[in-house]
Amino acid sequence: MGKTYINPYIALAIGVISVSTSAIFVKFSSAPAGVIAFYRLFFSVLLMLPVFLIKYVSELRLITKRDWLYSTISGVFLAFHFILWFESLNYTSVASSTVLVTLQPLFAFIGTFIFFNERLSVKEILSGVTAVIGSVVISWGDFLISGDALFGDILALIACGLITAYLLFGQTVRKRVSLITYTFVVYSISSITLLLYVLINGDKLFGYDSVNWLNFFLLALIPTLFGHTLMNWSLKWLSTSTISVAILFEPIGATILAVIFLNETILWTQIVGGIIVLAGIMIFLMHKKRERGTP
Repeated sequence: MGKTYINPYIALAIGVISVSTSAIFVKFSSAPAGVIAFYRLFFSVLLMLPVFLIKYVSELRLITKRDWLYSTISGVFLAFHFILWFESLNYTSVASSTVLVTLQPLFAFIGTFIFFNERLSVKEILSGVTAVIGSVVISWGDFLISGDALFGDILALIACGLITAYLLFGQTVRKRVSLITYTFVVYSISSITLLLYVLINGDKLFGYDSVNWLNFFLLALIPTLFGHTLMNWSLKWLSTSTISVAILFEPIGATILAVIFLNETILWTQIVGGIIVLAGIMIFLMHKKRERGTP
C-alpha cells in the first residue's frame, strides 16, 4: 500500500476534530438554517472547482443517466439534511443534536434491510435497541427542559435519516467515479436545491455581517473540505470500520467545544444517553467488522 510520512491515525484524529466544529460555526451564525447550508456547500463547490476542472472534469463522461438521477436525489437529501440539522441547533443543544445525528449507521442498517433484504442478527437488533434507548434518555431529558428542545431532537433524528438516504443513493455512483467528481456533482446539486429553498422561503442571501460570512466560509473549509478530506485520505491506510468508530467521537468533540465556546451546560441525561447511544453504535460497528472479517 506504500508508505506515508503522515501518521494516518493523527490525520484521522484531526479530521474528526475538524468535523466536530460544524455545529459550533452554525451556532455562531445568526443566519437562517437554509442560508447557512447554502453557503456551506456553495463555498465548498467554489473551493473544489479549480482542482475539479484541472484533473477530474473528464470523468463527467462516466456518469450515466441513472447515475445523474441518483446523484440528484442524493444532493436533494443532503440539502435537507443540512437544513433540518442546522435548524435543530436553534432548539436543542449541540450535545443532543450531534449525538442523535450519529445514529446514522443504524438508519443505514434499516435502509439496507428494507431495500436490500439484509438479515438481522440478534446482536445487531440488541445494539440498535440500546442506541434507541440512549436517544430516548436524551429526548426525555430535553423534554423536561422544554418542548422546543424535544422538537430540536426530532429534527436531528429526521436529519439523520436524510443523510442515510443520501449515502444509500450515492454509494452506487461512487463505485464508478472518483470521490472528488462525485462530491463536486452532489455538492453542486445540493447548492442549487438550497438556493431554490432559500428563494422560495423568502430568506435573504446578502446583507450579513462579517461574522456570518466568516462562519459560512469556515464551515466549507474546516468541517466540509478539510475534515472530510482527511478522513477520506485515511481510508487508504485504515479500515472502514476504524473510520466509522472514530466518527463516533464527533459528538464528544462537538460537546467539548460547545462547553468551551458556547458555555453550554451538559445535563446528566445527555451524558448518560450519549454514552448509551455511542455504546450501542460501537457494538453494532464492531459486530459488522467481525461479520465481514475486516481488519
